[in-house]
Amino acid sequence: MSGARTARRIQIATTKAGPTAEEVRERAIALALRGWVRAIDGGAICAHAEGDPGHLDELLAWLGAGATPEPAKVEGHEQFAIRGVPAGVFVVQEHQATAHHFDLRLEVEGVMRSWAVPKGPSLDPVVKRLAVEVDDHSLGHNEFEGRTGGGGVIIWDRGPYEQGGRVPWPAALERGHAVFVLHGSKLRGGFALQRTRGGEKPQWLLIKRRDEYARRGSDIVAERPESVQSGTTLEALLDAGSA
Repeated sequence: MSGARTARRIQIATTKAGPTAEEVRERAIALALRGWVRAIDGGAICAHAEGDPGHLDELLAWLGAGATPEPAKVEGHEQFAIRGVPAGVFVVQEHQATAHHFDLRLEVEGVMRSWAVPKGPSLDPVVKRLAVEVDDHSLGHNEFEGRTGGGGVIIWDRGPYEQGGRVPWPAALERGHAVFVLHGSKLRGGFALQRTRGGEKPQWLLIKRRDEYARRGSDIVAERPESVQSGTTLEALLDAGSA
């Protein structure tokens, strides 16, 4: 692309002759733009496009009078994807066992694919968290909070999530690079899991995407230690059990 990258957020009115999300994506890719498009309430379409200013103008001209653009922050996307494809639920449980860690679980084909994240998730895109793949869990385990033998678990965050990127699930995970969008109480916006090592317990990196929910320099684990289910903290849970 020529020139500096700029960005615009675009809302596209719904008409029978209007473009679909897939058509917007194809046009944006043809113009070497990056970002995303998704359906919003009422059947309208919202898009975030970033790239060469001239190419952004071409996209707006193609969209026509039904498009309402406004300036936006460059988020640093690497592709142009369709958002809003439901993938199921996610949960993050803070767990004190032999070692303290957080368990990130994503619903994939009826089970919860799971990663142990020693330092917990981050909203800072610069921070890359180690995530060690562990055994799948059942969906019923998502509701567990309480004492365990010598430790305990709280439900630190949970909610629905969406597929991201151009590769569908679970193929994205099998390829070793999966992009997804969380809609939790604490974790929101785009994230990526990047596999760095295979073997019996594959190692991944959990990375926050650069979007409107990213917070440079933040420490969401320290700022929000409470359970989203009970309001208690893991420390309080363990103290109550030892009293």
